[in-house]
Amino acid sequence: MTRSALAAFAAAVSPPHAPALPSSVAALRTEILSGLTVALALVPEAVAFAFVAGVHPLVGLYAAFLVGLITALIGGRPGMISGATGALAVVMVSLVASHGVEYLFAAVVMMGLIQIAAGLLKLGKFIRLVPHPVMLGFVNGLAIVIGLAQLQQFRLPDGNGGHVWMTGWPLVTMLALVAATMAIIWVMPRLTRAIPAPLAGIGIVAALVIGFGIDVPRVGDLASIKGGLPAFHIPAVPFSLETLKIVLPYSVILAAIGLIESLLTLNLVGEITGKRGGASQECVAQGIANTVTGVFGGMGGCAMIGQSMINVTSGGRTRLAAVTAALFLLSFILFASPLIEQIPLAALVGVMFMVVIGTFAWQTFRVLRKVPATDAVVIVLVTAITVATDLAMAVVAGVIVSALAYAWQNAKRIHATTAEEDGAKVYRIEGPLFFGSTDGFSELFTPEDDPDRVIVDFASSRVADQSALAAIEALAARYEARGKVLVLRHLSRDCHALLHRAGQLMVDSDDDPDYGIAVDYGVRAGALGAGH
Repeated sequence: MTRSALAAFAAAVSPPHAPALPSSVAALRTEILSGLTVALALVPEAVAFAFVAGVHPLVGLYAAFLVGLITALIGGRPGMISGATGALAVVMVSLVASHGVEYLFAAVVMMGLIQIAAGLLKLGKFIRLVPHPVMLGFVNGLAIVIGLAQLQQFRLPDGNGGHVWMTGWPLVTMLALVAATMAIIWVMPRLTRAIPAPLAGIGIVAALVIGFGIDVPRVGDLASIKGGLPAFHIPAVPFSLETLKIVLPYSVILAAIGLIESLLTLNLVGEITGKRGGASQECVAQGIANTVTGVFGGMGGCAMIGQSMINVTSGGRTRLAAVTAALFLLSFILFASPLIEQIPLAALVGVMFMVVIGTFAWQTFRVLRKVPATDAVVIVLVTAITVATDLAMAVVAGVIVSALAYAWQNAKRIHATTAEEDGAKVYRIEGPLFFGSTDGFSELFTPEDDPDRVIVDFASSRVADQSALAAIEALAARYEARGKVLVLRHLSRDCHALLHRAGQLMVDSDDDPDYGIAVDYGVRAGALGAGH
């Protein structure tokens, strides 16, 4: 479903839109219960991603707590949940394997500093350049990744350090409990909204499993989550140029992936909660969170679309829900680990499968037949790359393909109509003149056949970049070489100032356009003109 459809899904399973802060006892209860639901779902995810990165489970849990708490307090979008993610873990694993966990902590600190710099430089605004087909592919790809990650819970230890897929009654029991959880989540909103549906699903299925002693994998089978408070710890790495060479490439990649996933999730949650803006604030918040996490023994993190969807569909729309989730997670580590470790994984898998169903854009299959072929390719491409590699590469590839397709389509729009005016030939240019259309622009003219006076009218065109200026200069040179007069009309004041050779050929008019060209082109155009 698209973002608007996601909003409809959220409205169907969550309480009415909540204000920025809870204004009643009912709203307060909803926020707290939503936070509890998210915290329960965070435990197996954080542990699993810690295993992926090759670090101790507490390293993942501390990251989920610290990143979640800090971004909840100062992030750009109330309702978003952040923590340890698989997109970052798959990058971290090679660093941990080759240099150890201390280098990971150093990389996370540097990752945070890079993200802070990105926020202060307002780079978050560039997320606006991500086209809707890329966003659609991102949502679909991440939904598939979340779903595939749950399949790991259907594997059992083989006694030799490996795992085998469930078969027979263990598989049937697991599937039955997953289905029961999903059914409860689907039915619960139709009965009552007093308790978030995902929390009800986890609670009822956990009570059945514990009460009847059903033998199924539980959270404690992944690892013990018992621990203490995260302690301040400067990464034990040499402060040298060699360390920087090792850490910096990983930090840049982690920062990019973290910001892209966080900002796309920010937009997605914004569609549901009706909020806008906050991109730069989110960059700074993610940076501060990761910097702090790195010096407290955490693996770093970013926004989590799955947990964010659980939160908003459970009614969590304010900062309180996310703060509550982080504090509940810490309390699990400190005090409630024996109880939390008894929760069946099937219940949590059921919750995440419902997230997948609600997140995946099912109408993509219908949209693909109606949108332009390029957009359809971008949707499929971004989805496939997200699943096969990582989110950052998928989004960059999608943006590049979309930009090239847009440039190509506009490059074909340049054309001209001709007319006679007092013995002069008039070319009326239509369509944008930019780097992609300069060749087509040059082919419109026939200096060898044109009369001694030629007028080029740009009233229906727009000069977009330095390549366009260079093309106009080159055209002026072609007519000048044949001793013919070329007059340029309806160019912006910027063009008057930036064009060197053709500047004297322009005609000022009261109806000249007033759009601007980046001033950086002034030096380039002047230098280019001087070289003719």
